[in-house]
Amino acid sequence: MADAGYGGEENYDYLEGNEVEAVVKYSTYHREKSKAWQKDISKIDNWTYNTEQDTWTCASGQTLIFRRASKEKTESGYEIEYRHYRSISCEGCPLKAQCTKAEGNREVKVSLKYLRLKNQAREKLRSEEGYALAVRRMIEPEPVFGDMKNNRGFKRFLLRGLPKVSLEVGWLSLAHNLLKKAAVDTKNKGTKRKQVA
Repeated sequence: MADAGYGGEENYDYLEGNEVEAVVKYSTYHREKSKAWQKDISKIDNWTYNTEQDTWTCASGQTLIFRRASKEKTESGYEIEYRHYRSISCEGCPLKAQCTKAEGNREVKVSLKYLRLKNQAREKLRSEEGYALAVRRMIEPEPVFGDMKNNRGFKRFLLRGLPKVSLEVGWLSLAHNLLKKAAVDTKNKGTKRKQVA
């Protein structure tokens, strides 16, 4: 289980390559369920892709054809392959202002691998089991992070280097658990006093 910060192509590809069963959100997962997103004709999620012809069709029925491929490397050295598509002509299109701010024809840059992996992630997240796991994740670790950041004012690590940061995380976890234990003990003492009275 992981949140949207981990829902990129590199992580999805790693999970698939190592046959790891995972439920990982991607950055636009919640937004794409909104009516505003689904009606936004500028999003290629709302377009049609033709796998045989390798073309995209926009909301006004304009075909975007493949122009070229490019590659980009992430900081870790992972290579993402993009495919670039351009419409034949957007001149006179009544939807152009809603679709793009560019003066010329509409162009898009797409990683087909990421789209495929994202679709797989979406299916898992929308399944009964995936939804149950996602809800459980919100209950289990998120309140701990919220407590440390919001209630305890922990915004950044004070130490540098993995061994020192690991030690600092250990101290934070220990403090969190001791405070939790103290709260439970206090609550139990109050319950016992009420029972005696």
